[in-house]
Amino acid sequence: MRISTMKLTLAAEIRPPQLHLQFPLHPPILPASAASNAATTAFRQLPLQLRHRHRPPPLKSHHPQLPNPQTTTTTTASSDDGGIPIEHVTTLAKFKSRHNYIRVLQVSRAADHPLAGSRLLLLDAPGNIHSISYIFKTLTDSYFDVFATLPPILPPGPVAILGFGAGSAARIILDLYPEAIVHGWELDPAVISVAREYFGLEKLETKHGGRVFIRTGNALNATSKSGFAGIIVDLFRKGRVIPELQDPATWEGLKRSLKRGGRMMVNVGGRCVEPEDVRIDGGLIMAETLKAMDKVFPGKVRVLSVDGREEDSSVAMTGAPPDAAAWKEALRRPLRFYADMWRPYCAGGGVKSPAAD
Repeated sequence: MRISTMKLTLAAEIRPPQLHLQFPLHPPILPASAASNAATTAFRQLPLQLRHRHRPPPLKSHHPQLPNPQTTTTTTASSDDGGIPIEHVTTLAKFKSRHNYIRVLQVSRAADHPLAGSRLLLLDAPGNIHSISYIFKTLTDSYFDVFATLPPILPPGPVAILGFGAGSAARIILDLYPEAIVHGWELDPAVISVAREYFGLEKLETKHGGRVFIRTGNALNATSKSGFAGIIVDLFRKGRVIPELQDPATWEGLKRSLKRGGRMMVNVGGRCVEPEDVRIDGGLIMAETLKAMDKVFPGKVRVLSVDGREEDSSVAMTGAPPDAAAWKEALRRPLRFYADMWRPYCAGGGVKSPAAD
């Protein structure tokens, strides 16, 4: 089962963790550049009384998320709402950095839920999930797996990940493709500290030394002397695709960073996204982002709806249509079905139906 528009519903009072954890509960050590800024706000606690049932919240991607407290309503608890019982969720870290409201959650393997056994990184007020990892498996049944289908259709060269988060996409790519080299950019140094502390990023860097390079700062300034073979774009701020991605000039700049024959894959969000500003529609933001991409890559933008439904989040890809048969042959079996899910973006808006493709 792929993770789609579900929710993390916390239906009971949060209590101090009672489980023996394999991971430290002390706060992550922030880099010096972030420590002074975070000193006054670090580890501000979430409310401990979460008794409400919530409507299914829109998502940053197609992951479940903690709901925005400004948009919650009290309802009767039910067993079929897709929520995770609070006793199966442990909060490992929560604090504010300069750029984000950061929370790290551990979902018990005993939970009857697709996220059972996962570790989640939540950012911003709506609680969008920006990274997901499992101890005993590589794939996530999420859009990060879609990103991992990109390397086989790229020319030789490094892959940039703009919006590195805790490294979910990088981990899959490095594990599946021994020749891959990943350059990651993340705006918030505190997110990278959390990734090293709670998501095994430090071990990943050690295991794949010389193949993964991480930088903090504005991802839109990412460059490579030889150009990138591929660019993965997963840039959200305040619960929405960043405004710069609705500007064709941004895509012109990113295009110049690509090698000849290079491609981009982009998390463009969708109707399921819940921005901090409730007046913003995630579906409209997705449409504006795709329109801007199409102006720079006319006729060469394709879209994948992650769970095959319009209300779910989508990933866009640039470049001529790849040979689906050859692409699938180069992919691990659990990823092959994604190669058949891409549809051409129609100039002026919309995506062609399978019958029209």
